Amino acid sequence: GEKSYACDRCDFRATLPGNLKVHMRTHTGKKPYACDSCDYRSTQLGHLQKHVKTHTGEKPYACDCCEYRAGSLSGLKYHRRTHTGETPYACDRCEYKSGSQSSLKYHMRTHT
Repeated sequence: GEKSYACDRCDFRATLPGNLKVHMRTHTGKKPYACDSCDYRSTQLGHLQKHVKTHTGEKPYACDCCEYRAGSLSGLKYHRRTHTGETPYACDRCEYKSGSQSSLKYHMRTHT
């Protein structure tokens, strides 16, 4: 679809008005979704729902290779890389590759 909803602060464009509304929170800093158990706040309801699982201990995502269980699908995908050896995050300055984006960010400091 055509991206007809444009941000007036940057070049972001969205196909749905709700997506633009969520994007605008990156500029305003507004985080309307609050955790009842701690001071965590989020720009999106889905992020809060994922966070709440850290308090409940709920881990509905099971690894099919071992006994590991994760609280989020992204956590399970990250764990699966310990079995597959997949390294989707690559440094654009050297041959370094990693299974996690955070490890790549840490590695990038070696180039500064």
